[in-house]
Amino acid sequence: MADSVVTRDKVEEYLALTSEARSKATPCAKGAEDVARLASMLRMCDDYASDARHFMDSGNLVRAFGAINYSHAWLDAAVRIGLMDGHGDDRLFTLP
Repeated sequence: MADSVVTRDKVEEYLALTSEARSKATPCAKGAEDVARLASMLRMCDDYASDARHFMDSGNLVRAFGAINYSHAWLDAAVRIGLMDGHGDDRLFTLP
């Protein structure tokens, strides 16, 4: 039952997990086109993380939880397609 309820603690846990992943992954994009794609993906990651904090502070925990998962998905996708290196961490990323 506890896993079926979105709490502030759960959102904060996912915010921390995404922050850890954002810090760990390092860019490995090569060429201007891939660098631009990665910049766009990281901007989306950061924007969704910001949205998650805003929703959490506004008391909308469901939207906060959704936004932080979208944020993490942008990082996960960047690692998966080879624009970032997840350094073998299969806890933080879905590795290629």
